[in-house]
Amino acid sequence: MAPQEFTRRLTRVIACVDEIMQQEIRPFLAVDIIEQLHRQFAILSGGRGKDGAPIITFPEFVGFKHIPDEDFLNVMTYLTSVPSVEAASIGFVIVIDRRRDKWSSVKASLTRIAVAFPGNLQLIFILRPSCFIQRTFTDIGIKYYRDEFKMKVPIVMLNSVSDLHNYIDKSQLTEDLGGTLEYRHSQWINHRTAIENFALALKSTAQMLQAFGACLATTELPRSMPSSEDLLMSHTRQQGKLQDELKLLGKQGTTLLSYIQEQATKSPTSKLSLNEAENVATMEGLLVQLNETEKAFSQFWSEHHLKLNQCLQLQHFEHNFCEVKLALDNVLAEQAEFTDIGDSAMRVEQLLKEYKKLEGEGQESLEKAQLLAVIGDQLIQSHHYAVDSIRPQCAELRHLCDDFINENKKKHDILEKSLELHRQLDKVSQWCEEGIYLLASQAVDKCQSREGVDVALTDIETFLGTAKEYQLPSPNEFYNQYELMLTLDVKAKAQKVLQKLGDVQEIFHKRQMSLMKLAARQTRPVQPVAPRPEFSPKWVSPKIRQPSTLAPHQKTPEEHYVETDLNSVEKEDDETTFEVKNEEILESSHDGENPEPEQLDSSKNLSPSRRIIRDLLETEETYIKEIKNIIDGYIIPMDFIWLKHLIPDVLRNNKEFLFGNIRELYEFHNRTFLKELEKCTENPELLAHCFLKRKEDLQIYFKYHKNLPRARAIWQECQDCTYFGVCQRQLGHSLPLFKYLRGPSQRLVKYQMLLKGLLDFESPEDLEMDPGDLEGGSAKNGPERTKDSAFSDDLRQALAMMEDLIKSCELAVDLAAVTGCPDDIRKLGKLLMHGSFNVWTVHKDRYKMKDLIRFKPSQRQIYLFEQGIVFCKIRMEPSDQGLSPHYSFKKSMKLMTLSIRQLGRGSNRKFEIANQNGLEKYILQAASKEIRDCWFSEISKLLLEQQNNMKDVYEDEENGRQISPKSLGALPVGRQL
Repeated sequence: MAPQEFTRRLTRVIACVDEIMQQEIRPFLAVDIIEQLHRQFAILSGGRGKDGAPIITFPEFVGFKHIPDEDFLNVMTYLTSVPSVEAASIGFVIVIDRRRDKWSSVKASLTRIAVAFPGNLQLIFILRPSCFIQRTFTDIGIKYYRDEFKMKVPIVMLNSVSDLHNYIDKSQLTEDLGGTLEYRHSQWINHRTAIENFALALKSTAQMLQAFGACLATTELPRSMPSSEDLLMSHTRQQGKLQDELKLLGKQGTTLLSYIQEQATKSPTSKLSLNEAENVATMEGLLVQLNETEKAFSQFWSEHHLKLNQCLQLQHFEHNFCEVKLALDNVLAEQAEFTDIGDSAMRVEQLLKEYKKLEGEGQESLEKAQLLAVIGDQLIQSHHYAVDSIRPQCAELRHLCDDFINENKKKHDILEKSLELHRQLDKVSQWCEEGIYLLASQAVDKCQSREGVDVALTDIETFLGTAKEYQLPSPNEFYNQYELMLTLDVKAKAQKVLQKLGDVQEIFHKRQMSLMKLAARQTRPVQPVAPRPEFSPKWVSPKIRQPSTLAPHQKTPEEHYVETDLNSVEKEDDETTFEVKNEEILESSHDGENPEPEQLDSSKNLSPSRRIIRDLLETEETYIKEIKNIIDGYIIPMDFIWLKHLIPDVLRNNKEFLFGNIRELYEFHNRTFLKELEKCTENPELLAHCFLKRKEDLQIYFKYHKNLPRARAIWQECQDCTYFGVCQRQLGHSLPLFKYLRGPSQRLVKYQMLLKGLLDFESPEDLEMDPGDLEGGSAKNGPERTKDSAFSDDLRQALAMMEDLIKSCELAVDLAAVTGCPDDIRKLGKLLMHGSFNVWTVHKDRYKMKDLIRFKPSQRQIYLFEQGIVFCKIRMEPSDQGLSPHYSFKKSMKLMTLSIRQLGRGSNRKFEIANQNGLEKYILQAASKEIRDCWFSEISKLLLEQQNNMKDVYEDEENGRQISPKSLGALPVGRQL
């Protein structure tokens, strides 16, 4: 279905909905005047007059005259628009019940009806007030004001409802008028509101579908498969939502219709009122339009979905076409390059084997092309919209297949013909050799008699008869038969063989003539005399002349070398790759690609500092490229639709943990650190400052290493998945991914080594001095030595900073293995030390001072931070390497709340940590006295620094408050500090 047709059908649906709901004559809905309708000063009960005219009843309403004119007009307009057009055209019957009211109310009702009633009036019935005086006033008023009311319809005054029954059947009147018609005003309003809401929803849905269809109609078809797949998925999702809305709307409509019809199903005798019957008819009409909307949308979506699928099919076809065409073009190019037809039968047989292998390699591409052509035919038969594009491609595929098949056949025929040619030449050569041997074996002394001549002639005729068995052609026939095969080399060989054949045949002819002359000589006997040896014909035996026939030929040194060279071909083939590579290197050196001598000399003349800087820059660029390869080759492809099926859920859900903040590392090194390192090329003394300046930025390595254990766990679980193999092959990596994820750790060690290398020299000036300057004994004076000292100090600081960073990263890896560690552990600052201790816990009651000492110590892993200390429980768990320690968080304490002291004699491996209130104490036993002293010194140093910081804070207070020595003495420092 075309978009224009879809839009036209939906426009017709909207028009039908408006027609069913009579929107042309009803400017508003029931919900717009819901309050006025609930006041019930006028109702449409559903009753009909004798001629089918709709009845509008004005029940008794005390405040009728106080109703605003606008509200009265709105209610009348709405009520007169509810009945069908046929019923409304008959005219409305109005029944005004004023039995308990006054003449003034009757007058007000008639006046408003005369002025504001929007429909066609047929008859007005008025139930007079029951009070005698008001009835009299009413009769007089009607006669007096009849002309003022300007009523063109009769007004019938009635004294009671029984009089009304003479005009209108009881079944068409409500119970308050003495009738039997059941009418519930609230139910009528609910039905009307629900029907109108359903119609409005149907109309809105149709308009929404129109907009959706217009959007799809204006959407251009994408040109790539991923874009087409995304577009298809997006449109399918939108279609699903709209389809769900249509189903929900249909369910609502069916439920509403069943609810309206419920009155008729209560009992067999129950019957729908006219109001309910009209509501049922309205709902049925709306449901018909909903069904029409669903059909139109279904047909439109089917065609659009088919078009998107055909677009995707076309892109797949074109993509496969390009691949297959490229493969066939390559095969045809290889066939075109296969021009050798061989120079011997053995060579041709080898060529046939090689070409058969080439043909087998191209067979897969041929089958793919043939299959793709069949797929293209199927697309054409399915009336694909791009038939004009697919048909030429199918024709091109078949043309390529035919070219491939024909070229194969042609090459096979040529090689077979070439093989036949060389075999024929070999036969000719063999026949000539045998003929020469025959002639050489015929001794002259045996031909002096008639019998000898006859035997010789018979042998020659017999041998010449074998030419038919060898199928020896004439030279003309030979050239005509093998004209296509005759390359220059083959032609020279053929000419040589045929010339030899002609010479042999000529010799045979001459021998026959000589023998025939001998046979025709005189018949007298002649005494045969053997010729003297020096005059006898010297025939050279073919066994001597042809080494392949009789005796082995003695090889010359050159022939021996050639044979040895040929025998070593196979060995040389194994070294082809290596030799080609070496040859390329040699050629490149001949082409001038080797560095100039001046460049080599300049590289040698570089100072050690500059060589270190150059090494740092080269490895930095390599490091950045490796990180970029991880991002481009492993992280980004995870979002590719076509690779998602290769990624397991564990990897997809933990991608951030596997790679950590490696993007942050790349951005820092690529955009910031590399550029600053490049500035150090000419000024090596800036290198230490570069590292010190970026001390805080380099803390991203701590974050990376803290995540490393989790990354290792994810890698071990997913390392065998297909996705990693695909990415590794695509990148050409020889090592798996996690080896490259260890690169940042190795980079820090590289920085440390380079800084150590620079520190081995006193200053950059020393490194850049010429040897002559050193021999001359030139020394630096005071300012230069001061500059060198500052440079060395900066290097030491940078090296210390880097060593601290490496140490903190190693500790971060260990800390990451702690389970149950709270997130606020970072507030404790930098991780400084960690180690295993035996710990005794001492609890003291504040009042009783009762010690509860655990005599058996607990083994704890303790981590020391700049601002706190963390205790972890150690447990041994089995792993691939046997039992390995695992840690679980127990508690953490801030250093500012602790004090420390050494224990007495006999406890040289122990020290005590206690909180300020003294309720808890921890006795820690290290593995050695040196470890105890190291920890005690570090903790004491941290406590002193915090104490000094607190003193500075107190001294800087604006109010100048002084801290008493007693309060200072309460700071967390032990006796020995």
